[in-house]
Amino acid sequence: MTKDEVLAEFRDAGALLEGHFILSSGLRSPVFLQKMFIFQDPVRTARLCKALAEKATAAFGKIDVVVSPAVGGIVPGYETARQLGAKAIFVEREDGRFQLRRGFQIPEGARVLMVEDIVTTGLSSRECIDAIRQHPGTLVGAACLIDRSNGKAEIGTTLVSLAQLDIPAYPADALPPELAALPPVKPGSRGLGA
Repeated sequence: MTKDEVLAEFRDAGALLEGHFILSSGLRSPVFLQKMFIFQDPVRTARLCKALAEKATAAFGKIDVVVSPAVGGIVPGYETARQLGAKAIFVEREDGRFQLRRGFQIPEGARVLMVEDIVTTGLSSRECIDAIRQHPGTLVGAACLIDRSNGKAEIGTTLVSLAQLDIPAYPADALPPELAALPPVKPGSRGLGA
């Protein structure tokens, strides 16, 4: 799947939004990718995650377990794992830190892929990877649908994505005038369960 095909999926789903958005990182942006508009359509989700699974397999080989950060990463993690024939588990926040809960385990020797929805600064990915590294198994890499950092986010392992984008993001105190003139909206899920 090409970058243009990935973006067409987001446009067709109404998931490529313009305005003034407060991202999970706290940064502000004129563009928000509302991935939940993608994930409400199982066929579209399967198409994107199949392409992501193929890219991850080409980069990392066989995957045994996919681990994703809650909440945004659960659906693409599950569907990518399904496409890979792997197990799908997720980390969630407890006492402010990501960790495996619900009896989830990573077996000794398992080849683990971290799957995220969208990477901007890489914070959620880094936190998820830190949680993964507290368990047996081998982290082979990470994958996401869209890398908003255009390859600049440092997450602590190799990251493959279906599309790298260069979407501007600004600190709240350094907004361009056209963005500052719009009312901000916070559509993300970072604060859930904190």
